Amino acid sequence: MTAPTRGELARVFHRIGWLSFGGPAAQIALMHRECVEERPWLTERQFLNALSFCMLLPGPEAMQLATYTGWRLAGIAGGVIAGALFVLPGALVVGALALIYLSYGSAPGFEAVLLGVKATVIVIVVQALVRLTRKGLTGGAMVGVAAVSFLAIWALSVPFPLIVAGAAAFGWLTGRAGGTGQEATEAPAMPAPSPGVVALWAGLWLLPLPILWLAGGGLFLDLAAFFAKLAVVTFGGAYAVLAYMAEVVVEAEGWLDAGQMIDALGLAETTPGPLILVTQFVGMIAGHGAAGVAGAVAAGVLTLWMTFLPCFLWIFAFAPHVEALLARPALRAALAAVTAAVVGVILNLSLWFAIHVLFAEVRDVGPTAIALPVPASVDPAAVALTALAGVLMLVLGRGPLVTLAVCAAAGGALALVPAPPA
Repeated sequence: MTAPTRGELARVFHRIGWLSFGGPAAQIALMHRECVEERPWLTERQFLNALSFCMLLPGPEAMQLATYTGWRLAGIAGGVIAGALFVLPGALVVGALALIYLSYGSAPGFEAVLLGVKATVIVIVVQALVRLTRKGLTGGAMVGVAAVSFLAIWALSVPFPLIVAGAAAFGWLTGRAGGTGQEATEAPAMPAPSPGVVALWAGLWLLPLPILWLAGGGLFLDLAAFFAKLAVVTFGGAYAVLAYMAEVVVEAEGWLDAGQMIDALGLAETTPGPLILVTQFVGMIAGHGAAGVAGAVAAGVLTLWMTFLPCFLWIFAFAPHVEALLARPALRAALAAVTAAVVGVILNLSLWFAIHVLFAEVRDVGPTAIALPVPASVDPAAVALTALAGVLMLVLGRGPLVTLAVCAAAGGALALVPAPPA
């Protein structure tokens, strides 16, 4: 392994940040090519161990892998350089898109283009669901965890953090009892994280909370508190936490409506960087409603801070103890159960997106307000665009960026077709 200078590290991760389209799998593959294949910075085993470690943590695994790589090569300064440069290009693009959306989102032509983007998002989420199902449902117990998780969030409105906690507890207990089939070997002792490192990064992460509280609270304190909590429960990737975020920001707080939430995800899919940058978009829309453009920019910066600062905390606190963490069967079993629960949560997210895109009218039914579509309100244009996205991605194997571009163009073209006479 050859350690790079900080300048070399910055140049490589600046390029990775601008090229990291296509979700975690593509981003991880890009980092592997840059840091293992083309440069002798990490061995194959070091890279795979780092990836397994990052999958144990809450938050975007690709961003945490970038931070870990920088830390491994150049200490804490290297971790900050690599992690920040992986996220900042996408954050700049998301910020620009959010401001454009806030200015032109209600224009008829823009809405037609966004319909094509929304239709593609349905297929992207379904594809993620299929991929995660193959990976996460490895036995009857895990299928049961997924089914219970789906029913809990869809029919009973159980909060996502409780679902994650319940699945982790189930996996931990079955792992300790040998119920997962993993070998129950004795794990090496894990030393405690450095108190100074934990205190510094935890303090930086949570610093906005007392400042905003002293300033009088309000929307920005609510945003900071919510996204701080979100950062702790983001196991299973961005699609898993989107269901929880939609539940809170749309249904509980009313910061966005369902259409804006779907637009946020669709536009975030078009940018480089981790998909969890959708939190920045959501924050900007909420902030704009309270204080215009200045509020949007401030809220975007705040949500970025609360979402990504804990990634540095987790890496710098626990990275020295990777081998001890990975050697614990009960911990791996807990992660497997959380992954299975995420399958059920993403199934709920798929239904939520599809209902709100394909139907103009949705009704809440029953004591837990299950969202069901009104069949007569189906949107033929949305159905056609979703079918087009499905053919492109699931049949022809086209990537999400190509599909987004084609369906956005098709949505704009459909808007130019005159409506039939009544």
